[in-house]
Amino acid sequence: MTHSTTADRIEKHLTLRAPRTRVWRALAEASQFGAWFGMQLEGPFEAGKTIHGRITTPGYEHLAVELRVERVEPEQLFSYRWHPYAIDAKHDYSAEPMTLVEFRLSDTAGGTELSIVESGFEHIPAGRRVEAFRMNDGGWSAQLKNIERYVAGA
Repeated sequence: MTHSTTADRIEKHLTLRAPRTRVWRALAEASQFGAWFGMQLEGPFEAGKTIHGRITTPGYEHLAVELRVERVEPEQLFSYRWHPYAIDAKHDYSAEPMTLVEFRLSDTAGGTELSIVESGFEHIPAGRRVEAFRMNDGGWSAQLKNIERYVAGA
């Protein structure tokens, strides 16, 4: 697992001991994505569509989530936009810019290389930017472990 960060982007890489097709299904099928990520999503991922759902992670079940799917390029790239660290159920995040999350797959010896990049933090309101970045940086580290367990056990 490798990590790279700048003020605007979080970048994580992990070699998964699973075939590329298996990793792709875990990313691109909304029900599987939700299973390892910790959310219940309403409907399939389709480029140009917005998907709504709820967080299922204990302690965060009261939170809604919105993913605006950008690109779905089978077994190569899945990307969406969202409001990072949008955890205050009383706050309306809809007027704020969203960050871009990209999942890229490539073949590697012994499995599939997964690259996750979240960018656009410089556009997040200054009062939330540092905390959103810090929390999502840690969150993606945890999510790498979640998807690793998920694709190994399925």
